[in-house]
This record gives sequence, C-alpha cells and structure tokens, in this order.
Amino acid sequence: MCKHVLNAQVSIRAPCCRQWFDCPECHAEKADHELRKAMEMVFACKKCRKVFRKDMADYDEADEYCPHCDNKYVIPAKTPQMGVGVEGDDPRLLRDYREKQRQLLEAEFMAERLG
Repeated sequence: MCKHVLNAQVSIRAPCCRQWFDCPECHAEKADHELRKAMEMVFACKKCRKVFRKDMADYDEADEYCPHCDNKYVIPAKTPQMGVGVEGDDPRLLRDYREKQRQLLEAEFMAERLG
C-alpha cells in the first residue's frame, strides 16, 4: 500500500530493478539507485491483479484503462494531507500543521534544486 498516493489503481514495475512500486517516491525510499525511465511500462492492475504492458510512445486516452477489467487507472491522485490537530485536552489549543508542512516541503524542494 502506497503512503504517497492513497488511491493508486496499478503497481508499476521499475525498469531498472524489476521491483514493483505504486509510485516513484516509493521507489526512491526503498531502492539504492535512481529510477530509470523507459518507453515501455509494465503495470499490475490492483482490481483484477493482472499484468499488462503499455508502450508510452503510442499512449492515448484509450490506454488509461486496464485491458482485462476496464478499470480506469489514470485518475487524479489522492495524497495524504496534514490537518489541524488538538494539542492537549483544551479544544481552544488547536494547532495548524499545514503551514509547517508546506514550509518543510518548500525547503526540501529548494535544497534538491540547488544541490
């Protein structure tokens, strides 16, 4: 189960290590190498559990469905959101974690971009 994309409809076999992952972030966390890009992708549908290949050079709207069960696997991703939490027993002590999370992600992004 992916903690980055909560509604992942397929698993993808990484072309570099041939391991199955739900998203690139899962690969980055578990693998000791960079994710290699490829024009042919291998998917495993989470609904019917069958494997299929797609050529990304010839990808069109009809390719957004599993060829075995017609499950649409190209959908908007649902990601976990930091929310508002209660600190202590007093409901007046609400703490909003969203701004802190946004700052951390922005700092991480800038560090990655700047090297």
